[in-house]
Amino acid sequence: MIRVKDEIKFVRDNVKEHTTWFEESIPLIASENIISPLVREMLATDFHNRYAEGVPWKRYYQGNLYVDKVEERANELGKKLFDCAYCDTRPTSGTAANIAMFFKFAKPGQTYTSCNVADGAHISSAKFGAAGVRGLEEVTYPFNVDEMNIDIDGTIKVIKEAKPKIALFGMSVFLFPTPLKELQEAFDETECTVWYDGAHVLGLIAGGEFQDPLKEGAHILTGSTHKTLPGPQGGVVLGNPRDKKMEDKMNYGVFPGVLSNHHLHHMAGKAIAFAEAMEFGKDYAKDIIKNAQALAQALHEAGFKVLAEEHGFTKSHALVMDVSEIGGGTPLVEALEEANIITNKNLLPWDPANKALNPSGIRLGAQECTRLGMGTQEMVEIADIFKEICIDKKDPKVVRERVRSFKKEFTKVHYCYNDGANPYEYIDIAGNI
Repeated sequence: MIRVKDEIKFVRDNVKEHTTWFEESIPLIASENIISPLVREMLATDFHNRYAEGVPWKRYYQGNLYVDKVEERANELGKKLFDCAYCDTRPTSGTAANIAMFFKFAKPGQTYTSCNVADGAHISSAKFGAAGVRGLEEVTYPFNVDEMNIDIDGTIKVIKEAKPKIALFGMSVFLFPTPLKELQEAFDETECTVWYDGAHVLGLIAGGEFQDPLKEGAHILTGSTHKTLPGPQGGVVLGNPRDKKMEDKMNYGVFPGVLSNHHLHHMAGKAIAFAEAMEFGKDYAKDIIKNAQALAQALHEAGFKVLAEEHGFTKSHALVMDVSEIGGGTPLVEALEEANIITNKNLLPWDPANKALNPSGIRLGAQECTRLGMGTQEMVEIADIFKEICIDKKDPKVVRERVRSFKKEFTKVHYCYNDGANPYEYIDIAGNI
């Protein structure tokens, strides 16, 4: 017989244990971040409980007076932050935003160009992901492994020969800006829709520290709102549509294309995150990149094979290591996790697709540690901890105590209003069950 109170206690206890675990861990996954107290507040409001199909002031439900005001402001804040003409905060994830654009800008059987997943592209842009679900034909760009970026001359040739409906640029291993300006002639010749998936680097773009794809040839910028842009889980579509027809496609791709109701509490959280990025985003972006470069350099000096050494390792929040000679991606990320260091294994350009569960690489991101107040000296210490586990092969359980002690000094969220609040604080609203 199921005891409901026991089931509730099981769930709540595990959520609390998870929160404590991360409070005592070094978070280095490149696609995650911590939200501010004000964003967190939005997620616990009555907006969570409501429906608002459609766009502000043209809804299919009543009860949206204040929702409309907030969503209209959220979109205006997005346009100001990214200096663009269009913003839609409805997508419930970056992948949902991507699916919407695939469905409205290409038909089954038509061609799109993109990076290869093994070269660092996101799975939604792959034949086996959202693009394939739409029935599109993929042509991938040639990739320069030394530079960890697309090959410019080869990409121009691919676009001119393939004549894609969509030329998509965007990575999950996003180390350097994409050379969009150099591809403009190919874009003009083929009249393709140029789309930049900035999920990983959206906060760096907002802070003016990476590149501005909408000023460099892209018509559409999609992204996640919870990575280097430290808002709630969700997505966004931004852009400078060529005309009203293109704007309508962007609108209808989201609704009714891939969602009915959007997550209103997340939309409100996005508005707060955009506003906070206007004030704190530039400093935050600068410090993220500084820390990522410091971590890459320190890992290199500790004996790790960090990619793109000749190009400064990275100009973003992320870096990638080839660990095939010291144990491989899967065994090492598991050992790191046992020591309370949270990372992810990652395919490298030379890995075969069937190696996805045991790839050669590890991907790291500096954005969450930066958000917690860490600086370049802490990146050096983190690199030394990595060396203990991955190269010196110390017992992860022993190293875990060093990690816990280290992390005690970094349990406050920064670059936001209410700076210094504890993001791991568990708010017990249900009492003791």
